[in-house]
Amino acid sequence: MTKGEATQVKVHYKGKEDDFVIFIDDLETYKKWKNDKSIPMAHFVSAFKVFVTHKQGAQGQMDGASKATLENEFGVSNEDEVIRKILESGSIQEAEFPERQGPKNDAQQGSIVPGQVAR
Repeated sequence: MTKGEATQVKVHYKGKEDDFVIFIDDLETYKKWKNDKSIPMAHFVSAFKVFVTHKQGAQGQMDGASKATLENEFGVSNEDEVIRKILESGSIQEAEFPERQGPKNDAQQGSIVPGQVAR
């Protein structure tokens, strides 16, 4: 049974004070949106949430960006406008997670704990 295989796509924006990240669900639709802004961002943006990594690049600990942080960096605190700016000028970061093999639920295998007697 295969599980865990996934691709994570995010757009990283290096600002003057901090690094910002937006998660993307559909990379192909995002690439089309860059040339055709009539495509709704809801078709490819994972969550309308801006994450800040505190100058640790795209790989650091991610916290939700405060309105004050957005205001200082982008001049606006509206997350939709900030997301649009990050999507337009950020860089794509892709990561693939390998599949792994294993049982779905270890609790259902009926294993006997050492020292336990089967009855």
